[in-house]
Amino acid sequence: MKICLRVKLWSLGFVFLFFALVIFPWATFAAEKFITIHSARVMSQSMPWIAQEAGLFQKYNLDFQLVYIASSGMVTAAMLGGDAHMSLTGGVGNVRAYVQGATDIVFIGGIKNVMTQSIVARPEIKRPEDLKGKKIGVSRIGSNTHYFTIQALRRSGMEPSRDFSFIQTGGDPETLAALISGGIDAATMTAPTDSMALAQGYRYVVYGPDLRIPYVATTFVTLRSEIAKRPQVVGEFMHAMAEAAKIMHTDKEFTYKVLGKQLRVNDRKVLDAAYNAEIKALEPRLVLKPEALQAILEEVAQVDPRAKKVKPQELMDLRYVDEMEKSGFFDKLWASKR
Repeated sequence: MKICLRVKLWSLGFVFLFFALVIFPWATFAAEKFITIHSARVMSQSMPWIAQEAGLFQKYNLDFQLVYIASSGMVTAAMLGGDAHMSLTGGVGNVRAYVQGATDIVFIGGIKNVMTQSIVARPEIKRPEDLKGKKIGVSRIGSNTHYFTIQALRRSGMEPSRDFSFIQTGGDPETLAALISGGIDAATMTAPTDSMALAQGYRYVVYGPDLRIPYVATTFVTLRSEIAKRPQVVGEFMHAMAEAAKIMHTDKEFTYKVLGKQLRVNDRKVLDAAYNAEIKALEPRLVLKPEALQAILEEVAQVDPRAKKVKPQELMDLRYVDEMEKSGFFDKLWASKR
């Protein structure tokens, strides 16, 4: 009798466990802590915001935290110091660190493989040549905005220090504020901040998306040791980002809601202008292009010859993007309706 009762109780417990696993799978395991750093409050780095709003981190059992540091070099230092598990940033700081010996750094996916910054200024400044002797605001020396300005104005025969000077502001919102206050003559900014400037009467001097300058402008970077230690957790994060990318490319209204909330932008015209310009440059399936990394290596090689010996493939580990492609995850994701 006692044995029969024990069997029944064990069976009942098994049934409860089964239903808990099937119906409430997320409740059976503690969420994995996952800290990500991003370096700019811009649309190309908005996928973690979208994922949070859409509940994707809960879906993939991640206890997610997003930290903002306005410099790719500082982001790299924080990553190497063990302060985060992933970074969403421009490529230059990470490439420099790798060339200098920090080979634990690895690029695992891409968002933007070309530069889309633009230079805006007062209406009387109409051509790049009009920027001679002027102060141009960028987020940081060594940042994407800094590199874009140099590359764009070299096409007009202009060089920094000789023809124009840089003022570091800290980030796109701060650059816009400096432009409005008159602290700088022109500003290099990314969507949607450039559209916000246009809405206040400023004009494009250089419209970046038309130049299509190859560059790893926004990418996912982690450490090889992090992948070795928690390969599945990194994979869950990348799956969440893939779903967020799909939302960003297909659900404009949801994306506007997120951008409006995070950037405090409610002007529909500003959001339309920013979205329509930027979305064309963003990778729907998180592709990272070797030629974009090569462009950074060539830039770094000008000050550190060791970069000439590094090939883009040495910096990349695309196992997660490749797995989502080969397994059919991307195809199913893009075939589904949200």
